[in-house]
Amino acid sequence: MADDKNVTGAPDRDRISLSEEYEVRDWTKSLGVSEEELREAVDAVGNSVDKVRDYLKAR
Repeated sequence: MADDKNVTGAPDRDRISLSEEYEVRDWTKSLGVSEEELREAVDAVGNSVDKVRDYLKAR
C-alpha cells in the first residue's frame, strides 16, 4: 500500500510505490538504477524492496 501522507507514523519502507514520483526518484538513487530498471524489477518481482534488491543483484 502506498504511503498515506494524511496519516501520522512511519512510511512503509518495505514497499516501492511507482505511482509516487518522489518514491521513484528516491528508490532509483538509493538502488543506483535508472527509472526504467526500477520499473522492470518491480514488474518482474513485485514491489517488495528486498525482492527488488535481490533481482537487481542477480542481473
